[in-house]
Amino acid sequence: MSSSDDFVLETRHLSKEFLGFVAVNDVNLKVKRHSIHAIIGPNGAGKSTCFNLITKFHPPTSGTILFNGDDITELSPSEIAREGVIRSFQISAVFPHMTALENVRIGLQRLLGTSMHFWKSDRSLAVLDEKAMLALEKVGLADFANELAVNLPYGRKRALEIATTVAMNPEVMLLDEPTQGMGHEDVDRVTELIKRVSDGRTVIMVEHNMKVVSKIADTISVLQRGEVIAEGPYEVVSNDPQVMEAYMGSSNTELAGH
Repeated sequence: MSSSDDFVLETRHLSKEFLGFVAVNDVNLKVKRHSIHAIIGPNGAGKSTCFNLITKFHPPTSGTILFNGDDITELSPSEIAREGVIRSFQISAVFPHMTALENVRIGLQRLLGTSMHFWKSDRSLAVLDEKAMLALEKVGLADFANELAVNLPYGRKRALEIATTVAMNPEVMLLDEPTQGMGHEDVDRVTELIKRVSDGRTVIMVEHNMKVVSKIADTISVLQRGEVIAEGPYEVVSNDPQVMEAYMGSSNTELAGH
């Protein structure tokens, strides 16, 4: 039996309505500590809305969100980030005409509450360089530290976003479609990268690429029309009749991981 201590984040009866349309309906998630938990589903299933509820970009219509057993439902997005639940785009807007190192350093400044202090001298910001370099090393971008972000290929830009998130040392990292728009080589690189940065932390990801999910997700929650229709490891959910029906047609080959 799992105890509540095993779960870093839970949602209880989480629902969201937009002008009478139910986008998320009575969703109960239990995310195990130090695991990779994927949320998948056909287009319009409510995946991104679920993410927006967890990070409080949308207030839930009803339900509760727990982080380490504490109710965080009423916290603001910035308060939730300070608690250690960080969504990559919250802190990783890539500045194209700054170097990779400077981008990560800006993320660290946000953590210190000095993100708008652009007038600070390079010397005073240099104390952050060591942490920034460690984050770049973790995602394989150490050799690109002094490269302008605008010059990085798309896959490496996404890696830079993840580096900026990792530098914040979140307890829970949320990644929304991390491999979207990538070619096979970049997908493989970012998949390995997610696996690497998940060491010692929890990753929750919305992902459309079932090959990625099948490789690295410990638990998969499948949404359809705002409701969880199946949950478990890939081998279980990919053979669930309700999941197969939900994916029939346009995405069925994806479900098989091809």
